[in-house]
Amino acid sequence: MKKVAIVAAMVLGVAGGAQAQGSASAGATKSASCTACHQQDGNSLNPIWPKLAGQHASYIAKQLSDFKSGARTDPTMNGMAAPLSEQDVLDLAAYFSEQTVAIGSADPEKAAAGKRLFQGGDPARGISACMSCHGPSGAGNPGAKFPALSGQHPDYTIKALKDFRSGTRSNDLNGMMVDVAAKMTDADIEAVAAYINGLY
Repeated sequence: MKKVAIVAAMVLGVAGGAQAQGSASAGATKSASCTACHQQDGNSLNPIWPKLAGQHASYIAKQLSDFKSGARTDPTMNGMAAPLSEQDVLDLAAYFSEQTVAIGSADPEKAAAGKRLFQGGDPARGISACMSCHGPSGAGNPGAKFPALSGQHPDYTIKALKDFRSGTRSNDLNGMMVDVAAKMTDADIEAVAAYINGLY
């Protein structure tokens, strides 16, 4: 009977943790300090800062938690995330996930090459197709915490991929992005980033 009680407590504990949810309305209030860079609707104007609008709440929450713990480093974001509680993280994630991302327009000179890599990868070089994790429309996978990519600023995507390639960033699942980015040239990265910007 004791074993049953222990197992039940463990199951309930896991279930309770899984049920933790954010409040978009609370997140709207708490987002005031985020808007200087990311704007009120999560569509940042500076192309080096990511758009948060429409991003999966699970992904935003993971990144904020990683900034807070130091698993992902950025001088500004580490400081911004430091005082956030777990509920703050969930609320902010819920708020920005409910905003609508502004889709850009793909650079036609680079988009064709980007589309080929995004949809088919390059098996000869061991580069997996981006859409195998992020989906054909760049919608991502919230369960796996794979981010939505559609409409993201090219400059930010380029920086993210180069950070993975150099090892500056390594908070991805099982080193998947580090492995993919390590095989990409600058031209590959720029092409994929251009394609993603206009993807919808």
